[in-house]
Amino acid sequence: MEKEKLRELKKLIASRLTRPMRYYLDTCTRCGLCYDSCHAYYGIPKKEYSPVGRAEVVRRAVKKHFRPSGRLFPYWGDATALDERVMDEMKEAAFSCTGCRRCMMYCPFGIDMPYILGIAKVLLIGYGNAPEELVMLADAAVEKGRSIDEFKEGFRSVIGDMELEVQKRLGLPSADDLIPMEKKNADVLFVGLSGAHSIIHPAVIFNAAKENWTLSFFEAVNFGMFAGDPEKMQFIADRVVNEAKALGVKEVVIVECGTAYRIPKFLLGPLPFKVTSIAEKIHQYLAEGRIRVKEGAIAEPLTYHDPCQLGRNAGVFEEPREILGRLAADYREMSPTREYNWCCGGGGGLVALDNEEFRIKTGKAKKDQIDATGAKIVVSACENCILQLNTIKDGYGLDVEVKSLSELVAENLVV
Repeated sequence: MEKEKLRELKKLIASRLTRPMRYYLDTCTRCGLCYDSCHAYYGIPKKEYSPVGRAEVVRRAVKKHFRPSGRLFPYWGDATALDERVMDEMKEAAFSCTGCRRCMMYCPFGIDMPYILGIAKVLLIGYGNAPEELVMLADAAVEKGRSIDEFKEGFRSVIGDMELEVQKRLGLPSADDLIPMEKKNADVLFVGLSGAHSIIHPAVIFNAAKENWTLSFFEAVNFGMFAGDPEKMQFIADRVVNEAKALGVKEVVIVECGTAYRIPKFLLGPLPFKVTSIAEKIHQYLAEGRIRVKEGAIAEPLTYHDPCQLGRNAGVFEEPREILGRLAADYREMSPTREYNWCCGGGGGLVALDNEEFRIKTGKAKKDQIDATGAKIVVSACENCILQLNTIKDGYGLDVEVKSLSELVAENLVV
C-alpha cells in the first residue's frame, strides 16, 4: 500500500477512536459467548462470521498502527498492518454483519459490534473498496437532494396514478388531493420509499383517519448509513429534516424502514418536530378510534418478525403486536421474541448486494423460527425485512405469505 494512502487510512482510524470505541476494542475477552447469538454464524458456522471474528479484523489493524506493542512486536498479539488483503477482510467483516446488535444482548460487557465495524466501513470508503451498489445508491440520493426541483414534476405524475388506487380502495368520489404534496403546516409529513406500495397503503390509512398530512419528495432509506459514509448519511437525513422545517410540519412519520426511523429518532439530536414510525401512528389511530379494522378477519395462523432496527434498537415492540392482535384470530409469537428475536439477515444494506446465496444460508435461524410457529402469514414492519423474508421463503420453499404491517391494515380497514 502506498505511504500516502496508508497515512489517510490511519487518520480515518484515529478519527473513530473515541472513548467508547477504545473501551469496546480493549474490553473484549474473546470469550465466544457472542458466537451463538449471531444469525450469520448460525447459518455458516465459521469464525470469520462470528461477532468476535469480525471485531478481530479491526482490532488487529488498530493494534498494529496505534499500540506500541503492535508496532514493536506485531506477532505478539497478532497485530496486522493495513494492506490489500486486510482491506478485503474488512469488507467481508463489515458486510456480513447486518448491524442487528443481537450479539450485544448476550455480551457480558455490552460490546457494540456495529460501532466497531464502523471503523472498517470508513476505511473501505477511504480505500475506495466499499460495495459499489451502496455507494452508487448513496450518491444518487445525494444528487436528488441537490437537484430536487428537477425531480418534482415527474414524481407528481406518478403520484396521480397512486391517488386513483387510493380512491378505489376507499370508495371515494374523487381522487383529488388524496396524496398531498408540499402542503404547508400539515400535521404529518410522511416519508415513503421508492415503491408505490410504500406510499399507497399508508395513504389509504391516512385518508381513512382524516389526517392532515403531506408526502415527502424524498425516500426514507439512507444508503449513506448502509455504506458507512457519515457525511453522506448526514446529507441524506438532512434532506427530510430541511423539508419538514420548510413546510412547518408537527410530525414526521417514517415508512416501514427501521434504519430510516432510527436515524432521525436517535442520531440527529433535537429536532423541531416529532418523529414517529408508521407502526406507532397506526396504533395511535386505532387507539383514538380514528380508524377501525375488521376484528379477527385473518383466520390463518399469523406471526410477527421484529425488525432489528425498529425493535431491538428502537424499542417499538408492543404497537405492532396490539395491531395484529385485533386483526388475527390466531396470533403466534416467535421464540425467542422482542429484543432477543433473531435477525432475518437482510439489514445493514445487505439486501441491496449481490449475495442471495449468503442471505439464504444466514437466514436459517429465521427460517427455523418461522417453522416452529406453524404460521402461514409472516408480518413485519420493515421493507428490508420483507425483502429478506421473501428470499428465505423462496430459498427454503416455505409455505408462508409475507406481508407488511401497513399492507395488512390497509387491506382490512372498515371503510
